[in-house]
This record gives sequence, structure tokens and C-alpha cells, in this order.
Amino acid sequence: MDQSELTALVCFRPQNFAWFLGAGASRSAGLQTATDLLWDMKRQFYCREENQEISRQEMQVDAIKAKIQAFVESKGFPKLWDDEEYPACFQKIFGDDRERQRKYIAAKLSEDNISLSVGHRVLGAMLASGLTRAAFTTNFDTVIEKAVAEVAGRSLAAFHIEGAKSANDALNNEEYPLYCKIHGDFRYDSIKNLPQDLAEQNAQLSQCMVNAANRFGFVITGYSGRDESVIGLFRSALASANPFPHGLFWTGMKGSQPIEPVQELLDEAKAKDVKAAYVPIETFDSLLSRIWRNVEGKPAELDRKVRKSETSDVRIPMPKAGTQAPLLRFNALPVKRLPSHCLRLNFSKPMDWTALRSAQSESEGRLVITKAAGVWAWGERKIAHDHFGSALTSIDDVALSDDLSGSETLHLRGFIADALSKALSRDKPLLARTNRSGSWLIIDRHSDDAGAVAPLQSIVGRTSGVIPGLFTASTQDHPEQEKVYWSEAARISLEVREGRNWLTIDPDIWIWPSRARRDATDFLDRRRADRFNDKYNALLNAWIEISLGTNERAAEVDVSSFENGTESENPSFTIGSRTAFSRRLS
Repeated sequence: MDQSELTALVCFRPQNFAWFLGAGASRSAGLQTATDLLWDMKRQFYCREENQEISRQEMQVDAIKAKIQAFVESKGFPKLWDDEEYPACFQKIFGDDRERQRKYIAAKLSEDNISLSVGHRVLGAMLASGLTRAAFTTNFDTVIEKAVAEVAGRSLAAFHIEGAKSANDALNNEEYPLYCKIHGDFRYDSIKNLPQDLAEQNAQLSQCMVNAANRFGFVITGYSGRDESVIGLFRSALASANPFPHGLFWTGMKGSQPIEPVQELLDEAKAKDVKAAYVPIETFDSLLSRIWRNVEGKPAELDRKVRKSETSDVRIPMPKAGTQAPLLRFNALPVKRLPSHCLRLNFSKPMDWTALRSAQSESEGRLVITKAAGVWAWGERKIAHDHFGSALTSIDDVALSDDLSGSETLHLRGFIADALSKALSRDKPLLARTNRSGSWLIIDRHSDDAGAVAPLQSIVGRTSGVIPGLFTASTQDHPEQEKVYWSEAARISLEVREGRNWLTIDPDIWIWPSRARRDATDFLDRRRADRFNDKYNALLNAWIEISLGTNERAAEVDVSSFENGTESENPSFTIGSRTAFSRRLS
């Protein structure tokens, strides 16, 4: 699921969702995560046993970490990333001495070390205002309590293992906000770090979370899912009568994939007809900022405390333009005209991204779709009706904003870049593709139009082919090994600088199938080894000539994504062929 879709769901009725926070949600407050604590304990153990002195700064060196890891494994510690590594390290370092453990964690998680970020202030404000009714965490720190105190001037009492029965009573009596620390509080005796602790969660506190899962949807953020006892809690909730009535959404950093237990949990939830999805996000702060910006009914006084500052015009005089010879050439072309309208698709029931991507794929490039608060598209109305059928109730025209500079327009910039890649590839031996890293122009390896790619061939020789001796790895999803192919390509994106729109072009290489890109690292390194300034400059010239169809230095070229269609159906662009550059100051 796209984070914009999750934002829309939460903002529609935020009281329907409880939050589950892992260590990643506290790291942005300046506190150490479980991984940080592990390495710190292993460092201390190594220095004590070997009579060495290694600073925390030196722990950033991979070779030093590898040496320490090898040593602690020789002393009976689990292997790196083992499921039992966290509790086993506490057992090795502290034994059964809970007081030493408590003091260690108290020092690491002291309030003196906390620096609240916007994400914490948002969650604090949502808890204080009733927009969020419940939150659970594996963390021991007081970040959320401090956030509520800072933005609302009130205290938040966290339930933990000593008060497990009270947590259930509070939930049953709807005494919100409810904040539970399922691994305990470092200020009390019951900290759940040792193996025997994590193997068996406190029954009453666990039941509170399961009961909450029968009332709320859950958003999990900042948590990897490596703790089997916590995953077991979510599975217990799935086995209950009414699990996650508003959905189960597990967030993770963009570019990462959920670990196997998390994916299995989400699959199990879907099998029980729970709306469940993995949601890639930029950061904890960016997700909460998106939600706070779009949620209705937030109290003005809390909004001021969350933002902490107000925007104001800042006028810093720029130096006069240089007049000397050009100093730097940029890989950015001016976009003189952007599309002003698109279609809005209205459905009888909410459409998820899976259905929308399927329709876009089945249209063979004749539909470009994005989703935020609503579903927007380019393409002929008839094509949209053919693909969505009776689920599509109506189609409207929508005017697009001409200001793409704000962070809230990221989805719109991606939408436009997708359409622009189709416009630049139309009627050329190019393929337009979009993935998580952006939009791409790719040399069509099946095309016979050698003349059109001649500017590129004169620089790199062949523009596509098969990678000799390389085959895809056999996996459960793809048991048959396949040959791996490559093509010269360029990643494109839409950027806004100094109030102007720019098309950036970054020459690269595309790999088929895409899952084999990691296996093709050696080939990519060899292929790109000599692409320094002069060659990169020539590659940029070639891609401009191929995509715009001209080698004139100061031309303005009109392109459109489709052959026919109204202004709202067929996005059109005007691109300048001269790249941006800087001049040396006088």
C-alpha cells in the first residue's frame, strides 16, 4: 500500500486506529535502538574480557564490529541477527541481575537524552486530543509521555506489566487515551529483556492488546517484527472473534521489504479477510506529519505546539549572476509547460492500489493512474470504463496545481513524471517504465530502429544484450532460471528549484528481470566504470537527442503521452533542450 493511501484511511477516522511503536519511533528522539544497545553491550563485553579500549565512534568501522562479533560468538553469543540475539545478550551481560539491567537501560534512555521530533509531537497531540485513543509499544523510554506533556501540558500515565489488570479495565471502560508498554518500564522491576521474559508475555497485558485489536485497526511503525513473542500477540489477535476491524498496516522504510514473520502475519490476516498491507514510508516523522497535515478537527492550540514554528518569508539576497565561462553543467532540462488537468475516477467503493496497478498494466500503457485522497488518471475515458466496468460510477475533470514545490505534492510529481516518460518514449524505440526508484526511459532491445539510437551507439557501442553466463536465482516464486538481459536506460524525474520545473535525466542501465539487478552488480560495475565527466556529458547529449528528437541547443519541444484525447485525457509538455548550467562569479 502507498503511504498516501494509508494517510487517507487514517485521516478519514483517526479514532479507528491504534498505534504500535517500535524502537525506530524513538530513534528520531535521539535514543538508542535495540540494535544500538546490542552493539554497545558487545563492545563493553569485548573490552572487559580482552582488556581493550574501543570508543563508540570506532564502532562505526565495519572491521572493528566484525572483530567484536567474531569474539562474542566464540564466547557463546548468538550469531548476528539471530532471533534470540537480543535477550541472549542481556542474559550474557547481566545474568539475572535485574537491578544492573534497569540502571543500564535507565542511563541509555534518560529523559536528558530525549529530543522530541515532529512525529512524537503529532502522536502526543493526537493522544491528548482524542484523535488517537490507544497506543502500544515495546519501548521502555518516556518519549510519548514527554510529547503529551510538551504539546498538551498534561500527563500521560503508561500502563505496564505492574499495572496490567488496570490496562484491561481502562480499555473496557473506554478511559482513553490508553498507552501500554508491553515490555515493561525501566523505572520498575518488570523489564522484559531476558529470555524467560520474552518467551512468555504477561497474560493480562497481552489480553489488553488483543482486546484492543478487536476494536481498532492497528498501524505498526518503527518495529522490525523480530520479536516472536510480539508477533505471537498479533497472531492471537487474528484468532479472536473480530480481528483488526479497520485493518492491519505494517510500515517500513522505503526500499526495504518486510521480514518473513511479518509477511506471514500479513498474509494470515488477509486470509481472514482483514485489510492488511505493508506500507513503505520515508520516516516515522514524515508519516505522522502527513497525517497531521491532512486530519480534520485538530485543535488550533495543539497545532501550534506541534508545528512549534510558523513559516515566514525569508529574503536572502542572491549573488549577481556570473558572467565568466560556464563552470558546471547540470542534467536538468527546463519544463516550460506542464499539463493543467487530469481525470478523477469515482468508484462505488474504495479501490486499493493492487486493483489500480492491475488496470494500469492491463491497459498496456494507455492509462496513467495515481491515488491520494482520490484516484486521478490520464487516458481516454472509454478505456477507463472498459477496465473498471460498473465499479466506476463517474469521471470528472480536475484542475492540477501549478505549484509542485511542497512535500505534499510528491505523489503528483511522480504522477506527472510517469506521464512524461510515456510522452518522451512515444513513437521512439524506447520503453517507459516506473518502479520505486522513479520513472525510466529504456532502449527497446527488440526494436530494429538502429538509426534512432545512433547517438548512444556512437558512445557505448551496443545498447542492449544478454549478460553472458548469468542466470536468475531459482526461488519459490520463480523456480525456473532465466537469462538476464540489459539495456541502456535513463532515470527521469520532475524537480522544482528556484520556483521553476525541471526534468532531470540520469543515464543508467536497466536489467531484466528486475530481481536480477543485485546479481548483475559485477556487470554493471564494468559497464559503467569509465563514465566520468566527459563520457557522462556525451551520454546526456545522446539521451536529450533521442528523447526530444532534436540535437538543437536551444529548441523547445512539445510532447504528449498519447496520440489522441482531450486536455484532461492526454497530458502535454513543452521541454527545452538546453540544460541548466552555472557560470563562474565575476
